[in-house]
Amino acid sequence: MYGYFHCEKRVYLILEYARYGELYKVLCSQPNKRFSEHQAANYIVQLVSALKFLHFKKVIHRDIKPDNILIAADGLLKIADFGWSVHSPNERRTTLCGTLDYLPPEMIEGRKYDEKVDIWSLGVLCYEFICGKPSFEAASQSETFRRIARIDIRFPNFFSKEVQDLICKLLRYNPKERLSLDGIMEHPWIKRHYNPDVPPPNPCAK
Repeated sequence: MYGYFHCEKRVYLILEYARYGELYKVLCSQPNKRFSEHQAANYIVQLVSALKFLHFKKVIHRDIKPDNILIAADGLLKIADFGWSVHSPNERRTTLCGTLDYLPPEMIEGRKYDEKVDIWSLGVLCYEFICGKPSFEAASQSETFRRIARIDIRFPNFFSKEVQDLICKLLRYNPKERLSLDGIMEHPWIKRHYNPDVPPPNPCAK
């Protein structure tokens, strides 16, 4: 945020311009509405970096999804919409919030949770990048709840074994068993596709 001003009725925020808009719209514009594994891995790396900073500051976002990720002119991702975020340095949370498709079991079951809810959402996001839809999407909310609670992941045959392994390590019922953000960076799938010396993918590439 660069600044703000206000009138009697409204407050206006001056924000960085995100030239390519929401990541969700870019995803929907791709062939078959999905990214290649190379492009998905490079986006996951950027989100890992952002979440490491948030969690270092004791902030839990709680609503990581493609609609809340913006793309700047240089192709870099920016996490936006902190309406559900919380600063939680000393206690675990119990509030149910966020978007159903991305919620972890501990939230939908009303258990206490911590910043590992964001790691779960990252796993759902990784699946969605490559498949074009969230990992537990179903025809009804009740069925989505059931699939999340059972960790009912169904991989299409075009998913590589490496990315399936990463997603399964992120979408663990027990939050303590989820792969850490540092662990994601060391995963073979990330190492295979991510090169820090190569610029971010072109958001308009098909």
